[in-house]
Amino acid sequence: MTDPGQRDIQYILRKLPHRFPFLLVDRVLEIELNVRIKALKNVTINEPFFPGHFPARPVMPGVLMLEALAQTAALLSFESLGTEPGEDTVVYFVGIDNARFKRPVGPGDQLILEASVDRAKAGIYRYKTRASVEGHTVVEADLMCTMRKVE
Repeated sequence: MTDPGQRDIQYILRKLPHRFPFLLVDRVLEIELNVRIKALKNVTINEPFFPGHFPARPVMPGVLMLEALAQTAALLSFESLGTEPGEDTVVYFVGIDNARFKRPVGPGDQLILEASVDRAKAGIYRYKTRASVEGHTVVEADLMCTMRKVE
């Protein structure tokens, strides 16, 4: 069942180990445990990458859009497992397939991030992901991740 309550930045900070400038999710809009999640990232001119990418036409790097999708998928994983990451837990990419970039994302855009569980086997999770702006797909990819304890 979809939870109608939004989860704010305080919730995200408890669930993800990422911090500024690498935390790329601002709010969770919907979550259905073990199934799907919908979140958002407000893209502002203050992002640290815009002065160099590109000064005349600021564009959010595609790799950071993929990272935002991975962070969204990690939120779904932690919430579904009923855990919060400790200092010794990280979620690693193990694969990115079928990544397609459809349109540029820039300052003022609101990136809607969606991830759904495609498969979970032997500690490897595969997600179908999509990011959109104003209903238009900007990137889609199949992401594979795993959670690991680090020493």
